[in-house]
Amino acid sequence: MFDYVDALLLARIQFAFTIAFHIVFPAFSIGLASFLAVLEGLWLITGRKVYIDLFHYWKKIFAISFGMGVVSGLVMSYQFGTNWSVFSDKTGPVLGPLLGYEVLSAFFLEAGFLGIMLFGMNKVGKGLHFFATCLVAIGTLSSAFWILSVNSWMQTPTGFGFNEVGQFIPVSWFDVIFNPSFPYRLVHMVLAAYLTTSFIVGAVGAYHLLKNHANLHARTMFSLAIWMATIVTPLQIIAGDFHGLNTIEHQPAKVAAMEGHFETRKGAPLYLFGWPNMETAKIDYALEIPKLGSLILKHGFDEEVQGLKDWPKADWPNVPLVFWCFRIMVGLGVLMMFIGLAGLTLRLMGRLYDNSLYLKAALLMGPSGVIALLCGWMVTEVGRQPYTVYGILRTADSVSPIGAPGLWGSLIAFVVVYLMVFTPGFIYILRIMKTDPAADPINPPLVRMHPNAV
Repeated sequence: MFDYVDALLLARIQFAFTIAFHIVFPAFSIGLASFLAVLEGLWLITGRKVYIDLFHYWKKIFAISFGMGVVSGLVMSYQFGTNWSVFSDKTGPVLGPLLGYEVLSAFFLEAGFLGIMLFGMNKVGKGLHFFATCLVAIGTLSSAFWILSVNSWMQTPTGFGFNEVGQFIPVSWFDVIFNPSFPYRLVHMVLAAYLTTSFIVGAVGAYHLLKNHANLHARTMFSLAIWMATIVTPLQIIAGDFHGLNTIEHQPAKVAAMEGHFETRKGAPLYLFGWPNMETAKIDYALEIPKLGSLILKHGFDEEVQGLKDWPKADWPNVPLVFWCFRIMVGLGVLMMFIGLAGLTLRLMGRLYDNSLYLKAALLMGPSGVIALLCGWMVTEVGRQPYTVYGILRTADSVSPIGAPGLWGSLIAFVVVYLMVFTPGFIYILRIMKTDPAADPINPPLVRMHPNAV
């Protein structure tokens, strides 16, 4: 017979599994919807057929990703009632309306105009169709606004009180929505979505360019993707620094876990690598740079940085997991910066489309945005532990009174069903990506539909 701790761990694993599947689809949809709006806008401005060809090529992938995101999101939301009913009861008066606003103002906007975007080009005017595409893109961004507001409130709760039965109740909706970490998280997440999409689009372009350096459609999508990577990666690094400064102000224990600092000290080092040992409260096999940790976190070589020993050990997150996920995320960000700068250099040299080594690197970096995104969410969510509402409601006090055997059964069922449902979707998306956008048999006859766009 499993005990209560096992049930809590299984509930957390199940939610982590479902959200890991789900978060990829909205992030990709946010970036891809904006990319589609850019492609259609460029087509309307320039009249070049290549842009509308790429629009139809990527809109199929968007439709599949959007559908998979909806399905995975519904499954994930049900767990609030099944596995986390105490959390739902206590936070419902605050989080329930926010999630409702997301459905009413964002999801309905996306879903309402999605049909026009996917199937209406032959049925409505160009301007109205472009308007629908833009509204779908705005809807995806609005969805990010509300979801990030919910998550940020759980990280830095403000604007609330308690009623007579111990539920969180809103006192100021403005303070609830625009809580201290919300602006930083929103910018960081949206930029991450754009980077995730740009590296996927860039990888598809690189794949086709490796087969044919003269492929105009591949050149166009690859050029746009590398421009996005070149511009957005530095912005993301800057946004990440501001986000880190905000986190060290409101969640210093999380930052201590990210950096592997157990002892509070001035002139703290930067641990490049090592293994955080939670038993000995030390970094084993550490490779460090003296004082650089204080410079990065506090912008001064001799500034004091708090260590995890300033908090009870029961309040520590899983330090090795947070520590290494953070390093993977940052390491991939550095590689993204290199890809962007190398692309800019090759563009200036006129070698962007025929440098095989660079194209292979861009192809390999295709999943980098997804991996960085998942690692970032692991840092965010695991670093918040042992709380669901930071500093107030503990995770152990949020779980439903459900036994471990039931959770084992549902977790296994989720894994099996997800593999059965989502694996064909992933395979189909990859098959579309392997199709040459210049000779895609699935595309409609665009010349006949838009003779003035040739």
